[in-house]
Amino acid sequence: VEDFVHGIAERGSVLIPEIEIELDGATRIFSLLSTRTTDDSFSYLNGVQGQFVDRTEEHRLRREREELVEQRMRDQEIIEQKSQKLEVLANRLARYLSPQIYHSLFDEPSEEDTLHKRKNLTVFFSDVVQFTDLSDSLEPERFAAVINSYLSEMASIAIESGGTIDKFIGDAILVFFGDPDTAGDREDALSCIDMALRMQSRIAELQGHWKKLGVSDGLKVRMGIATGFCTVGNFGSSQRLDYTVFGRPVNLASRLQGKAPHDTILMDQSTKDLVEDSIESDPFGSIQPKGFSRPRQVFTVRGFKSAAERDAYRQWNRSRDHVQVTVTDSSDIAKAIMELRDIEREFEELLAKQNGSGDET
Repeated sequence: VEDFVHGIAERGSVLIPEIEIELDGATRIFSLLSTRTTDDSFSYLNGVQGQFVDRTEEHRLRREREELVEQRMRDQEIIEQKSQKLEVLANRLARYLSPQIYHSLFDEPSEEDTLHKRKNLTVFFSDVVQFTDLSDSLEPERFAAVINSYLSEMASIAIESGGTIDKFIGDAILVFFGDPDTAGDREDALSCIDMALRMQSRIAELQGHWKKLGVSDGLKVRMGIATGFCTVGNFGSSQRLDYTVFGRPVNLASRLQGKAPHDTILMDQSTKDLVEDSIESDPFGSIQPKGFSRPRQVFTVRGFKSAAERDAYRQWNRSRDHVQVTVTDSSDIAKAIMELRDIEREFEELLAKQNGSGDET
C-alpha cells in the first residue's frame, strides 16, 4: 500500500504486474495500472483511476514456456552425461575388438548386415613355443610385461597391415584377411604374409628387451597361413557373441603353426598359388593334418622376391575412409596417376550433376 501511495504521489501512476485474486475458489492473475487524472473538462473523473487486466492465461503460458526451457536444459545435461558415458564405453569397447569389427558394429544400419557370410579368407595363426614353461618360470609381473608387450606389438602390426584380429587365445593369435574389407584374394594373401614377415622382424628386435625381463632364450614363435572359404559372422549365445570365423582354413592354419619349426612361417598350397609371383618359398613337404582326409603340401615362406617389390607393395597400398587404392604394378606409377585423375574427373562430373538436380528441387 505504501508503495502504491508513494508511486501515485511521485510519478502519478503505478503498474502492478501480478496480483493474485481468488474468484469462485480459483486463483487468477491480474495486472493493475493506476494513474492520477486531472482534467478540468471531466472533473468528475479526476482522482485515482485504475484498470485490472486478466493475465491468468498469459501467466500460464509463460510458466509453461519457462518450465519447458528448464526441462530442455535438464535434458541437455542428461544427454551430455550419457554421451560422455557412451564415449568412455566405446573407447573401452574398442580395446576388446578389432578396429574393422568395431567400426562395422557401430556403422551397420541393421542387424541384417551382420548375418553369417561365406567368404574366401586368408587366415593367420601364431603361437609362442613352450609358452606354458615360460608362464611357470617367470614372476607374474614379469610374465605379464612380456606377454602384454608381445601381444601389443603383434596387434599393432596386424592392424597396420589391414588384418582383422579375431582373438587372442593365451599367447596364440588368430588374424584373418578378407573381411569385413577385402582388396582381392591375392592382395589379402600378400597382406597376410607381409604382416607375418613384419611380425618376425619385430620379434627379433625385441629379443633383447625380453631377455632383460627374464626370458633367457627369448621368444620363439611359430606361424601358419592358409587360404580358403570360411563362414564368418556372429557366433555364440544370446548372452555373448563373438565375431569370428569357422572353416577348414582356420583349422589348417592352426595345424600348420603347430607343425612349423620355431621362427618359421608355413603356408598351404592355396596361399602359395596366390602369391608365388611375389613371394619366395621352399617346399616343406607333405603333412597329414589332424582332422583332414588327405595330406597337404606345405611351403616355408622366405620373403618377398626382392626388397624393391616388398617396398613397392607396402608403399602403393593405401586405404582411407572412403577410398582404397591398390596399385598391383608399381613399375607404372605414372599410368596409375593418370587413371586416378580420370576417376577424379568422373566424380566431379557426378557431383556437379547431383548438385544441379538438388538445386532444381
